[in-house]
Amino acid sequence: MSNCFIKLALGVKRTVLLVVCCTCICQVSLAQSAAEIASVYADLSLFETPMAMSLKKGTRKGNIEKIKNAQLKEVARSLLAKQYDAKYRIAKYDAFLNPYNLGNQLMIGDGYSRYENITGVYLPLGKHLVLVDNIDPGKEVNLVVPNWNRRAPNAADPTKDPAGWGVVKQEFRLQNGVNIIELKDFDGLAYIDYFSDKPEDAQAVLVHFPDAKVNGYFDIAKNDDADWNSLIDNAVYPIIDAIGKHIQIVYPAADCKKYAYGRGKELISNYDSLVYRQHRLLGLVKYDKVPKNHILARVNYNYYMFRDGDGVAYMGTDPGNAMSLVVDPDRVIKGDPCWGFSHEVGHVHQLRPFFNWGGLGEVSNNVFALYVTKSFGNKSRVSEQNNYQKARDSIIDRKICYLQDKDVFNRLIPFWQLQLYFEREGEQPDFYPDLFEAFRRQGANMRNPSRRGGWGDRGANPATFQLNFVKTACEVSRIDLTDFFEQYGFFYVGQFQYDDYGDYSYNMTQDMVDKCKAEIKAMSLSKPKLDISLLKD
Repeated sequence: MSNCFIKLALGVKRTVLLVVCCTCICQVSLAQSAAEIASVYADLSLFETPMAMSLKKGTRKGNIEKIKNAQLKEVARSLLAKQYDAKYRIAKYDAFLNPYNLGNQLMIGDGYSRYENITGVYLPLGKHLVLVDNIDPGKEVNLVVPNWNRRAPNAADPTKDPAGWGVVKQEFRLQNGVNIIELKDFDGLAYIDYFSDKPEDAQAVLVHFPDAKVNGYFDIAKNDDADWNSLIDNAVYPIIDAIGKHIQIVYPAADCKKYAYGRGKELISNYDSLVYRQHRLLGLVKYDKVPKNHILARVNYNYYMFRDGDGVAYMGTDPGNAMSLVVDPDRVIKGDPCWGFSHEVGHVHQLRPFFNWGGLGEVSNNVFALYVTKSFGNKSRVSEQNNYQKARDSIIDRKICYLQDKDVFNRLIPFWQLQLYFEREGEQPDFYPDLFEAFRRQGANMRNPSRRGGWGDRGANPATFQLNFVKTACEVSRIDLTDFFEQYGFFYVGQFQYDDYGDYSYNMTQDMVDKCKAEIKAMSLSKPKLDISLLKD
């Protein structure tokens, strides 16, 4: 899609992502642009500051009627009548940590929201005036308008969309003073794209959308269910925004009314809890590393449920409509909806490559999914599918490497049994939180801040990171887990190739195994109290 803007200021089920969003130059001469901007500044002379938040003393109705810019004229009329509603139209926006940098810091993917600063403003097609102040020199601040309401050109086969399943957006660079932007491709809700490597050092940016249409948004820290209902009932755009402490949702107003009317706080609280539990397992709570950034859950009209670089997405139309599952506060923490959300967000939280080497693409994320779903009292999916017995029959009895089992749920069993053991025996209840923190420390000197896809790749030889997992698990737990890992083929010597979102070549030598086992033996650790491979939910 085209990204046209005038930026002048005179004076002050799989991870799928294909976003079409390119840039073109507006066909407006510099003389015309300069004249238009100059005219706006002339109109602003009636206001106390160029942010048009108040009129100069002595301003009369006759002066106001001479204002040429229609938006500023309406603002001035309302200010004179003491009736201007500045809520949402005027606000300060803080910087958030860049999602790429967050990914590098936590060694995860870059799936945290790129639409953090919700404005609550709706922009229809056409030109709009945006007044800005406090952008530091050298800082980049953008106005972003995503097309949340985008449909595939062929409704009968929405997965085959030439624009992909990702977020299509129009983006406009902002600068201090007057900004005139023009939406040509689609209307939408506005967001202030303001990210920084050091957000704590960045000052808040002040933005005014003069006389803009307001859609509003719900903030669990500030609003109640009456506000939620009002937001739904008065939405001027089909989609509404809401945020909690850890979650940001972008869902159709009609579905929110149908499935969650009067229950906004409960819905957002449940989502917050879903994300918080993953933070807890990931060790972010224990080690005080919970990000200010949010996970984004949005509606899409291409595919039932998936995760991409913009978060998680749920189908908003039939066939495969998922809104009844994910908007209902009761259902989102039960059964398939709880699993689906936890599974997709688990993809965001996979540590690369320390716990996401080749073969764990659909495995390590499900450690999060099992942990969250079980903590809400749901039945274990691996129990219902009899994966404990299947894994024993397929892996242990056949003496193969767990990676040679094509069933990702069978591969999951040894990793989940570790959680069951340390949770039940109480020897190391924070096993996974401590393990994840140990991996982050191991990778502290390996980060590549310039990499735009999150932290690291998934390793050239999975066997290397597999042995590192074994050794680190023993170090963290202070238990010699050699026999357990032996049962599931973590020490399998040999070579084989397989596919896991890419081609991987497993190559384990006897020397590699001997070295790892010797290092574990040197730790002089005690053995587990029982056979961990026999544990079930």
